[in-house]
Amino acid sequence: MPTVVCPLCGNRRARRGCPAVGQQICAVCCGTKRLVEINCPADCVWLASAREHPPAARVRQQERDRARLMPLMLDFSERQVQLFFLLANFIARYEPPELQPLFDEDVEEGAGALASTFETASRGVIYEHRAASLSAERFANALKPALAEMGRGLGSAFERDAAGVLRRVATLARDVRTAETANRRGFIDMLRRLVAEFPAAEEGARKEGGDEPPRSSLIVP
Repeated sequence: MPTVVCPLCGNRRARRGCPAVGQQICAVCCGTKRLVEINCPADCVWLASAREHPPAARVRQQERDRARLMPLMLDFSERQVQLFFLLANFIARYEPPELQPLFDEDVEEGAGALASTFETASRGVIYEHRAASLSAERFANALKPALAEMGRGLGSAFERDAAGVLRRVATLARDVRTAETANRRGFIDMLRRLVAEFPAAEEGARKEGGDEPPRSSLIVP
């Protein structure tokens, strides 16, 4: 029998049937691209096995992620939790223009500028704060429509909530960037893992202010 090469990496032997790709792929691509580059169906046996028996390295990474997130979300209201997952989903899936990657410092700067704009608006003053870098400004401009849709008709209460969540996101992006100097996308990578780990909360966030607030599967003591 001829060796089947993984269509994703083009190097390793394909051994696992992938229902999302419709072909066999290698174990490495299955493990590293799962729910990130591969849109895995909920009934995938490999996805179910990984969730039931995560490797030790992944468990340690999840513990580090939660240790960073817990202080951030400890005093969040239900709407702020919803806002946070909207932001996490947006950042994790944001696709910048070609050859202009988004880094943690862009998220920090863009979220900070939007936080200042919402803080000013909550005091009854309309003034749009701008990010200094072009990448951060593009990111902020792309995020604005989602926040505007979620806050439609909610007035200053939403503006205060949005400002608070954006300010915390900017702070966390700075903290992760400081701790992981070798990885300029450490915070973005963390949010991608979060979105993959809590798909129910992500789906709730995408409803953007429906009648029933999303119930996050992230347990905040």
